[in-house]
Amino acid sequence: MRKRWFSLMAAGLLVGATLLPAAPAMAAPTFKVPFPCGQSWSGQTRSDHSPAYAVDFNRTDDLGDPVVASAPGTVDRVTDLGGTSYGKYVRISHAGGYHTYYAHLNGFNVSVGQSVGYGKVIGWVGSTGGSTGPHLHYEQRLNGSDIQVRFNGALALYWGTKSYTSDNGCSSGSATGTVNTSGTPLTVRSGPGTGYSAVGTVADGAQVTIQCQTSGTSVTGTYGTSTIWDRIGSGRFISDAYVYTGHDGYIPGVPRC
Repeated sequence: MRKRWFSLMAAGLLVGATLLPAAPAMAAPTFKVPFPCGQSWSGQTRSDHSPAYAVDFNRTDDLGDPVVASAPGTVDRVTDLGGTSYGKYVRISHAGGYHTYYAHLNGFNVSVGQSVGYGKVIGWVGSTGGSTGPHLHYEQRLNGSDIQVRFNGALALYWGTKSYTSDNGCSSGSATGTVNTSGTPLTVRSGPGTGYSAVGTVADGAQVTIQCQTSGTSVTGTYGTSTIWDRIGSGRFISDAYVYTGHDGYIPGVPRC
């Protein structure tokens, strides 16, 4: 009887185990392109890459361009391997066992234990480690294993080269700027370029609300040469080269027109 009791108890435990529902797998974070809002980058994948599913990002004159966190998480590695392998790289831990890697960086802008969100600059594009030229080596991993990269849930191109435009850190917000022309009124155009018709002026020193930004004619002004144009109203654009915004380039959080 004693033997039979243990057999029945073991069977009951086995049945109980099989009736327990499996823990649901956590959904992957919504990963975004690891560059500031509105930027377009060429992403290359190739079967002989190490690891295979990593993406190499490039664009013209990209040395020193900012790299941002592709999803919220916690920085758990900020490492410099010198002239080998990843060189300077950052790893971010995300929910559900996911990690992202950002390698060959020129420098760091975060520290271990730091919480980061979309659009947070974590470092700058470089050519450290085993790199033969400036680019960002980017990976997504699950429980330590290399996985195919997805942005906004969409699978990256395997294998080949594709242009990716970032919506990382974008919002529907606006920003303010101050016109600086050393006294001359700034011409307002109907579109983002000097070829568009003049529709008014803005006085030197005036504060403007920037609703969105876009690229257009290159203009050399108070703050250097820029192709960025700021929309300050419906059909009203001014060159960012004459506007102080506190940012060198596109303003984080301001949408692209």
